[in-house]
Amino acid sequence: MELLIREATTDDAAAIAAIYEPYVLSSPATFETVPPTSHEMRERIKQVTKMYPWLVAEGPSGIEGYAYASRHRDRAAYQWAVDVSAYVVPGNHRRGIGRRLYTDLLEVVRRQGFTNAFAGITLPNEASVGLHRAMGFELVGVYRRVGYKLGAWHDTSWWQLKLSETDGEPRVPVSW
Repeated sequence: MELLIREATTDDAAAIAAIYEPYVLSSPATFETVPPTSHEMRERIKQVTKMYPWLVAEGPSGIEGYAYASRHRDRAAYQWAVDVSAYVVPGNHRRGIGRRLYTDLLEVVRRQGFTNAFAGITLPNEASVGLHRAMGFELVGVYRRVGYKLGAWHDTSWWQLKLSETDGEPRVPVSW
């Protein structure tokens, strides 16, 4: 599959919202329960890209997936860590889209000066677990029965990828 990985723009908001909507409505992969509108997604893109990368995978039929990084936690000592997430058009899994997006996204956050990337995966989700393992993430813990969605309680596993050495005084990460 021919893909162009590029920076997301606010013009991509409708396509990104359309990719995300089925996950919100019929999957525990996200704990959101109301799909964001195109306008809301546009605002998310604007906010995230002030500091962090948001990428899209564009194929012959349009945007096939997206990935972005975001703040891990609010406290100052966490500023070297990012959370990462990727979504692919339902039905287009196992085509290398998520891997391509994550490869580029992780390189960007590494160059920005972040030292660790974290990802939360609602269980069960073998496809996402497989992607994260393939990218070098390691399981660091599981929040048991942390979210209730679609009539059931769900666990969330947390995964970590070391992006760089953490010895000594780190430089402050730079904006995307």
